[in-house]
Amino acid sequence: MRHFGHLAPEARSELFHREPQEFTADSPARMLAVALGATLYSPATRPQLADDVVKQAARGVVSMVLCLEDSIDDRDVVAGEANLVRQFADLATRPEAALPLLFIRVRTPAQITDLVTRLGRTVELLSGFVLPKFTEETGVPFLEAMAHAEAASGRRLFAMPVLESPQLLHLESRVETLYGISRTVDKYRERVLALRLGVTDFCSSYGLRRAPAMTAYDVQIVASVIADVVNVLGRADGSGFTVTGPVWEYFRHHERMFKPQLRRSPFTPEAEDLRDTLIERDMDGLLREIELDRANGLQGKTCIHPTHVPVVHALSVVTHEEFCDAADILDEDRSGGGVMRSAYTNKMNEVKPHRAWAERTMRRAEVFGVAQEDIGFVELLAASLPQS
Repeated sequence: MRHFGHLAPEARSELFHREPQEFTADSPARMLAVALGATLYSPATRPQLADDVVKQAARGVVSMVLCLEDSIDDRDVVAGEANLVRQFADLATRPEAALPLLFIRVRTPAQITDLVTRLGRTVELLSGFVLPKFTEETGVPFLEAMAHAEAASGRRLFAMPVLESPQLLHLESRVETLYGISRTVDKYRERVLALRLGVTDFCSSYGLRRAPAMTAYDVQIVASVIADVVNVLGRADGSGFTVTGPVWEYFRHHERMFKPQLRRSPFTPEAEDLRDTLIERDMDGLLREIELDRANGLQGKTCIHPTHVPVVHALSVVTHEEFCDAADILDEDRSGGGVMRSAYTNKMNEVKPHRAWAERTMRRAEVFGVAQEDIGFVELLAASLPQS
């Protein structure tokens, strides 16, 4: 699989200076953590789940979470488990179909070992589990269950803990909770692919819900938690983990109180319809939040609607300017440091302070590609969004 692999080769050639590289479920964890991109969640109870998975993969989805937790009723858990076993069996009969990375979001540690046993040989289609409300106390049993399941199945299984517990939000317990999470994921580092943020649960603790005109960063109590999570768990010194962006909840038009957040200037007259479509679907707020995610150290995003996926992926492509800056900073001849004017002559590139940024940018370029010099997010979106 690869990002933008659903586009025709000639379209990719026009869009990319360097095309996204291929990867598989067996690729190195460091690559997969970045390649997750827009991770699409789906309730595990959907009767045509196998068809949904194949269809979304054909539209550019490369990672999916099949959810047995908050997205389904408590009374439907048993049925959801049985449905997952059936749907994996169905997928196993379609060897020609390109499948995304598949994860199951569970409720309890016991579900992990039970489901791996019930999946049998179809566990080879599974990349791992999403672990809810993760703290040191709750997380260790989940991760131990994963170790047992991996040993029993012979399949490499990754964990994606969700940071969403009230202890992480509350000021008096936040620091110790963060340190406890840090101790736990560090101990099981080879098993933890990425950390996910449960911002909806954060808001729930205070009876809040952000409007479509606002991002997670406009809700100050949420923004403060994101900052602390990145501070402790997202460091670029080799001790950190990939931390993914929070879910965007909206996908239909709502009555607006504020002006749209998309300027007209990036959109040529031919692309005005695209701008109108994005605004109509409340995606101008999503675009802004994705930019703020990256500015705050987050990569990828949790998605609950397929229309969000191409937006996240288009904004994940490395621009030609970013690539030139990163390449200059990482040039072997400049390993001793120094400062230089950028190739685009619009900024200063300082080798040592900007090195970690450049390395992260090159990892993103590997899986999302580098845009042609004259290609921006508008063109990438226009090529990626499904036609309606």
